[in-house]
Amino acid sequence: MLWILNLVKVENRNWKIDAGSRTIDLELTTLASTNHVELSPSDVGFQDRYIVQEIIKEMAKNRPIDTKGKKGFKVLVLNEVDKLSREAQHSLRRTMEKYSASCRLILCCNSSSKVTEAIRSRCLNIRINAPSAEQIVKVLEFVGKKEGLQLPSGFAARIAEKSNRNLRRAILSFETCRVQQYPFTSNQAIPPMDWEEYISEIATDIMKEQSPKRLFQVRGKVYELLINCIPPEIVLKRLLHELLKKLDAELKHEICHWAAYYEHRMRLGQKAIFHIEAFVAKFMSIYKAFLIATFG
Repeated sequence: MLWILNLVKVENRNWKIDAGSRTIDLELTTLASTNHVELSPSDVGFQDRYIVQEIIKEMAKNRPIDTKGKKGFKVLVLNEVDKLSREAQHSLRRTMEKYSASCRLILCCNSSSKVTEAIRSRCLNIRINAPSAEQIVKVLEFVGKKEGLQLPSGFAARIAEKSNRNLRRAILSFETCRVQQYPFTSNQAIPPMDWEEYISEIATDIMKEQSPKRLFQVRGKVYELLINCIPPEIVLKRLLHELLKKLDAELKHEICHWAAYYEHRMRLGQKAIFHIEAFVAKFMSIYKAFLIATFG
């Protein structure tokens, strides 16, 4: 097993793709060995279909040969398939059929409903549940033991509860607690993620003032989140969550409707910042009209 792991390497791959009248230069990070390649085509945005076509074609041309001289196949692991554009998913379906003899694909996603039926019907669907709180506690205790940290009783369980069954989030929270205070105490506060606090501040700004000037300021803060690799869907969802906590009950249904509308538009478009800003502008319009109608 260790010998196999030593062969795995991380590469920044560059592809020059002929797209008819022009050549497109794309760069993507891959994790590869002699038998497999792992990548996330959605990282290149709306040009993801070119990556899907090119990488599978390249793998098909370089089929591994086993000890008996027979041609084998390579395994391609595609992460975040649910974030692929519709064009990329259609391209993936055609490429899967064409090169099925030389490639085996493992498609990973968080939401199978966002993967086209044509792709789902050609795959064996395996659903893996998020880790339970007990499993997360065991991982945190294992990490603490490896790092030589003493965990008070119930401390790991509190982190697991706050993580919402997200193991990566739990480990990051554990690391944040270690930086803020050690030795740990049984009543030590579990801090929220930095980006969550930042979005909470954005929601407060929106509630305080509804104006073009404030909209421009919010746009800058949202853009800062996006350039720090916070997914736009997460930004919109968290912003909605924070706004709903501050809203009157009679407005919540309408705001949820518009959040769903702009999330859908965002998935169809290319610039997420436009759609998040449009949602904020719509919210400001609705909320200001509500304040005028209520208080005059």
